[in-house]
Amino acid sequence: MEAIRRWVDTVDNAVASTAVGHYFRLDGSGHPKARTGARFLTEVRGGITIFFTMAYIISVNSTIITQSGGNCECDYKANPQCDTTDEYKACLVVLQRDLITATAAMSALSSFTMGLLANLPIALAPGMGINAYFTYQVVGYHGTGPVSYRMAVTAVFIEGLIFIALSLLGMRQWLARVIPNSIKIACGAGIGLYLCFIGLTNSAGIGIINGSMATPVELGGCLEEFRDDFGACTSHKLGNPTVWIGFMLGCLLTALLMMYKVKSAMIIGILAVSIFSWPRGTNFTFFPATPVGDQKFDFFKRVVSFHPIQTILATQEWNISGAGGQFALALFTFLYVDILDVTGTLYSMVRFCGVVDPETGDFERQTIAYTTDATMISIGALFGTSPVTAFIESGAGIAQGAKTGIAAMTAGVCFFIAIFFAPIFASIPPWATGGALMLVGCMMMKAVMGINWNYAGDAIPAFATLVFMPFSYSIAYGLIAGLMSYTVLNGTAYLLKLISGGRITPADEDLKEYWTYKLPDGAATPWYIRAFRGEKRFWEDPNKDQIMELHSVASGGKGEEEHHAPGHRTQPSQ
Repeated sequence: MEAIRRWVDTVDNAVASTAVGHYFRLDGSGHPKARTGARFLTEVRGGITIFFTMAYIISVNSTIITQSGGNCECDYKANPQCDTTDEYKACLVVLQRDLITATAAMSALSSFTMGLLANLPIALAPGMGINAYFTYQVVGYHGTGPVSYRMAVTAVFIEGLIFIALSLLGMRQWLARVIPNSIKIACGAGIGLYLCFIGLTNSAGIGIINGSMATPVELGGCLEEFRDDFGACTSHKLGNPTVWIGFMLGCLLTALLMMYKVKSAMIIGILAVSIFSWPRGTNFTFFPATPVGDQKFDFFKRVVSFHPIQTILATQEWNISGAGGQFALALFTFLYVDILDVTGTLYSMVRFCGVVDPETGDFERQTIAYTTDATMISIGALFGTSPVTAFIESGAGIAQGAKTGIAAMTAGVCFFIAIFFAPIFASIPPWATGGALMLVGCMMMKAVMGINWNYAGDAIPAFATLVFMPFSYSIAYGLIAGLMSYTVLNGTAYLLKLISGGRITPADEDLKEYWTYKLPDGAATPWYIRAFRGEKRFWEDPNKDQIMELHSVASGGKGEEEHHAPGHRTQPSQ
């Protein structure tokens, strides 16, 4: 052990003394802002940990977006049986393989770029939650939604361009501050409930619940021969073996591993279910004795194979006149959900690293980080996938000691290697990823502890956001419900207080969360505002010296900033 420790120290010191170590501000590099405890091999280990905790996105994202039908032709509204034809199923098989390659490629490119340019240990990939909105609300199940797949990826592409402009103008930080904090937190938790609901369904999960003519949802889990024309179980509920394999291995086994802090718990659970589902000749196999099953199995036997993208590359549709307001609604929702998602995740991760100023919310290279994320959204649209976003699973690598962009670059290299194992990822059944969806939703629910439940003007809008997302099966409606209720409740209270001269106020108004549309004192001022003021050197921020520099973070990634709940802003002293 002592020999290994000396070898590790030798490698770390050798890398730190190079230009690479100086650029990434490794400990011992001599950089004036070197990150205490940042060592090369620790960063590599953290990056590998990040990959294994979020590698499930390769199979889950491809499974979810495949439900949209992509470019496969099926007029589901006119002929609900068109999705049962062998031709359409074969097209979906190719589509899923395309999406596996696209997801892995975008995860590799975006994570590597974020680490290289922003020097942050934060990996990017097509986001969970927003991909569900993309599939089930915008495009719809097999294209039954208001916007076609081609127009949806066009909306994602335009969203990325808008984000680039907002990032360069410095407005994304201000837009994120305008949204009340409790609604920010409730949005993440609501998406978690939404993901859990999807993980329970038959279309992209383990199949425990399904729709019904008599009730909105009911217990399902039966074999195909016991379903009616609407997909509801007429008998033999919970009789499908795939339900129990997905539940016992995908849910319970993964949950037990998470209890014991196994970093690759989700990957182990997904692989366990998949391995049980791969042998042929069983009533729960993923390769049934059908033409489509034979096609899937032939591809699976290759094990290592590069699958080039065949159907979804640069498929944007620019004639948006037929979509009308639905296109605008999708674009608006993509914008707002990504502002909430990326801002919340990015801020919580940089707090964990000890990079962010808790008073102003500023952190080093924030413009580069935001611009990188925005650019990857547009590039991802060219690959035919949903918006790219920062992943909260990056915290697993940070907890392992990762503090620099080397960790994100390592995760990116791992995703690149995964591209060449497309046959494995393409053969992961939906009942294997359903458990992961539910457990991701469980982890996202932790955020509700940060909601201000002490004041009705904050709690009720947050609750509306939380419940409307899964109950309306729409992230957009959840956001609208929360923002509208917040505006009505607090706007009315403000008017009553103003009209009455301060005599009519809520009894517990002092418990209300602080909110303002203004930048806090000491925050980085956007360059265009400094130019408008007539400052000669408008490209230099006079407050840059006030932005908190990196500080020593204790072993295990726990530092002073961890005590600030993600998404919270400290109320300025009065």
